[in-house]
Amino acid sequence: MLRLKRVAVSLFFIASLSSAQEAHDHGAPEKLGKVSFPISCAPAVQEQFNRGVALLHSFAFTSAEQTFQSIAKADPQCGMAHWGVAMTYFHPVWSPSLPPQTFPAGQKEMLEATRLGANSDREREFIHALGVLYQQSAALTPAMRTIAYEQAMAKVAKDNTNDLESQVFYALAILANVSPSDKTHAKQKQAINILEPLYAEYPNHPGIAHYLIHACDSQELAQRGLPAARAYAQIAPSAPHALHMPSHIFTRLGLWDDSIASNLASRQAARQHGDIREELHAMDYLVYAYLQTERDAEVSQIIQDIKSMPNPDMSNFGIAYAVTAIPIRYAVEREQWNDAANIVPPSAAPPSVVAIAVWSRGLGLARTGHTKEAREEADQLRQIETQLHASGDDYWSTQTGVLAGEVLAWSAQASGDPHQAVVLLRTAADQEDAIEKQPVTPGPILPAREQLGDLLLEQKQPVLALKEFQAALVQAPGRRGTLQGIAQASQQNNHAERR
Repeated sequence: MLRLKRVAVSLFFIASLSSAQEAHDHGAPEKLGKVSFPISCAPAVQEQFNRGVALLHSFAFTSAEQTFQSIAKADPQCGMAHWGVAMTYFHPVWSPSLPPQTFPAGQKEMLEATRLGANSDREREFIHALGVLYQQSAALTPAMRTIAYEQAMAKVAKDNTNDLESQVFYALAILANVSPSDKTHAKQKQAINILEPLYAEYPNHPGIAHYLIHACDSQELAQRGLPAARAYAQIAPSAPHALHMPSHIFTRLGLWDDSIASNLASRQAARQHGDIREELHAMDYLVYAYLQTERDAEVSQIIQDIKSMPNPDMSNFGIAYAVTAIPIRYAVEREQWNDAANIVPPSAAPPSVVAIAVWSRGLGLARTGHTKEAREEADQLRQIETQLHASGDDYWSTQTGVLAGEVLAWSAQASGDPHQAVVLLRTAADQEDAIEKQPVTPGPILPAREQLGDLLLEQKQPVLALKEFQAALVQAPGRRGTLQGIAQASQQNNHAERR
């Protein structure tokens, strides 16, 4: 068991946010958890550095950046301050992990961190490892960079076995290289094996709980992540992301009331921080949970709230995804096919986000009998699929291919070709089940396996439909559409047996 001789510094500063369980109180102290990251810079900046690292561990990147920049001003010889700034431009487990617009700034900070250096081997190793991520080479892809960084952090962890932050940042580096197509979750389990023993010894460390949730964000591992999910909001309630993250596990387990409470608190905190991306991310998870509990009026209000937002930055993937997905969820989950067909694809959004709107239109058109127009939307999805593949975005290329298959399947059904419809939709379901979702979404807007059950119900094949619904429920427990499908298939089957 890892032991530290240093006592972790508990981070309490004045802030405007209360915990998820308490009423908003402008006098509440800031709580970010307990972090100790000793550095050889001026002693006066040590506590501030601990705070910056705590903010990093809760992905409060803007506040962390400001904190590390203030340290650099207070101690111009502090190389680790520039390491901290560069770390805020690296978003492991998010997509993209190295945003192109901030990557040059990260490289600049690492050049300065390397120039200044540090007075301990451990700090120099941290600087070197991040320098590997930001190295000056146009030939390196982001995936190559994150793999090289993981390897460098493995050495940091090996050389500093008794240093908590070395182990935690190594676990995060591992999670940066998770493959969505690896259903064995090998990388996630590697990170969990590092983090779980640490969590038992350091239950108030924000990064440990946070990264355990990310590592367990799959159907196989969700139950294992529940203790961390229950604790994280209490560890760092001043961080909007800490209030939201438990809902990743709650969503996996169908704990809708817990997810709603988590995201209501996160949304309020994000608004207070002026973090539009985090607020919309919480709103998307909130809408998903509301729809499973038939709280449609609350979803309608959220859609109105989005419409009143002044000019959200649709070039930002996280913002664009939530703004686009929320009204589509509302239409599709309630089978309002005309509404789905009238969705307008967003301008200036990434192609992977545009694809969701095109899919909504195609699905709505197919389900209302406009097969020719639906196939045109499917053709557009195929074009986006090719575009994404050419750009190297294989994950969203695959997802877009699934969406195209769904539209074509329902078009075939409406055109009187039920066999082809089942073939297409089963293929889409198998492809979707073969890869994990990304953290940006609580799940597919309408799971392909659930759609396959609906299709088989429509074809009066209740026994086969029931099998698909039951498989869908394993992947996404507690989904309203799947549970309704199981009830309808059972009823249809019982009615057929009585004939």
